[in-house]
Amino acid sequence: MDKKNIQQLKRRRKGLEKKIAEIGPLMRGSVVELGMTCGNPNCRCTRGEKHRKYYFSLNRKGKTKIIYLGKAREPLARQYSENYKTLLDIVAEMTTINMDLLKADALPKTR
Repeated sequence: MDKKNIQQLKRRRKGLEKKIAEIGPLMRGSVVELGMTCGNPNCRCTRGEKHRKYYFSLNRKGKTKIIYLGKAREPLARQYSENYKTLLDIVAEMTTINMDLLKADALPKTR
C-alpha cells in the first residue's frame, strides 16, 4: 500500500473518530409498536382498529425485556436506538480501516 492510500485511510479514521464523539446518547434495542384491545365492547379496537402502544425491547442474556414508552418517549428512544446502530456502522468501518493499516504496517508501535 502506498503512502497516499495510507494517509487517506488515516484521514478517514480520524473523521470516524469525530463522528463517534458526536453521536450522543444510545441504547441497544428496538422500538416496537403493538396493537392492543382495551376490552370496551363499544370501542373501535373490537372492530380491528387496535390501540397503538410503543415499547422499547431489549434482549439481554437470552431474555427479552420490554418497557412501555408511550407516544411522548417513543421518538427519543427511537433516536437512541438509531445512534447505537450508527455506532456499530462506524466501528465496522474503523475495523476495516485498522485492518488495512495493520497489514500495511502503518500503525504506531506499542510496547
